[in-house]
Amino acid sequence: MTARIFKPTKNAMQSGMKHCKKWKFEYAPEQTRDLDPLVGWTGSADMNSQIILSFDTKQEAVAYAERNNIDYVVQEPHVRKTRLKNYADVFAFRP
Repeated sequence: MTARIFKPTKNAMQSGMKHCKKWKFEYAPEQTRDLDPLVGWTGSADMNSQIILSFDTKQEAVAYAERNNIDYVVQEPHVRKTRLKNYADVFAFRP
């Protein structure tokens, strides 16, 4: 049973960064998802795929995994470049 420790990225449909500050801990799927032929829903008997834990720091998530003897993979977040935008830049001449 392996787990993934990551920091979620910003959703394309939101402008804020509210749900992107905490580190998430989720288990990797052990079974494939089954397709229900009648309704068309997907399901699985893997209960660990429903567990998602939140931690304030990466070190807390790693300590939790090591304390419970869980194999883990840490995915570092992509750091966004922030550009300073001024109103005057709209009218700036750039050849």
